[in-house]
Amino acid sequence: MRGTTTVLRRIGRFLLPLATSLILLLVIWTLFLRLFPQIGPRVGKTPQDVWAYLVTSAGAATARQAIIDDLAITLVDAASGFVVGMLGALAVAALFVLYSAVRQTFMPVAMLLRSVPLVALSPIVVLIFGRGTAGVTALTAIVVFFPALVMIMTGLREAPRQAMELVTAYGGTRWTRLRLVAVPAALPSVFAAARISVPGALIGALLGEWLGSGTGLGASLVRAIPMFQYNRLWASIVVVTVVSVLLYAIVGVIENLVLARFGPNAVA
Repeated sequence: MRGTTTVLRRIGRFLLPLATSLILLLVIWTLFLRLFPQIGPRVGKTPQDVWAYLVTSAGAATARQAIIDDLAITLVDAASGFVVGMLGALAVAALFVLYSAVRQTFMPVAMLLRSVPLVALSPIVVLIFGRGTAGVTALTAIVVFFPALVMIMTGLREAPRQAMELVTAYGGTRWTRLRLVAVPAALPSVFAAARISVPGALIGALLGEWLGSGTGLGASLVRAIPMFQYNRLWASIVVVTVVSVLLYAIVGVIENLVLARFGPNAVA
């Protein structure tokens, strides 16, 4: 019972700042439109306008369904890129930690690629993988991969030295040390990388849909501007923001539950 209460407190402490951030975003949104009246009501939509467009107006059901359909495509694209990027980061981080020669050879290349703007890489990625799902997945995976790689590798390298030496003394290989000591010790870093990568995956999917597939919210956001569909534009941005925060919160809750059971400060 005491352990359950402690876990719930940890989850509450994690979720409260997120709720506060959403309220703060609404305040900033409203103040921004008031401080810059030159934007005008035709372009700048208030929270009330978005609420009416999605909920209370005559065509709200149709507008809401159109955004939901596009969002479903974007979520699938983001999920596939997230999984590929995280698994790739885990595998490469393990190789970098186990084999210093591999790290010294390829880490500078990885950092160099990370410094190149994704928009500049997009035409090459689209040329290689095409304009379909594979291209969007590749772009999204790139967004996820590099930050996750650095964080996971840092977590793996901070494994307790005494525990590593104990496994070695009992004849364990470097892979055994990685599996039994380094990976459990790196769980906080892995989940931190996942939390950061979830919003990044959505951004990567939107960018890939805009530059590549022409489907999903990424494409509809671009089409909305020349067609003067500003209500749909603002509503789509709000939906993406809320979904991003919700996914971040879900990963955070899972993180707290897993770390409470298996983390370095596990609750009995």
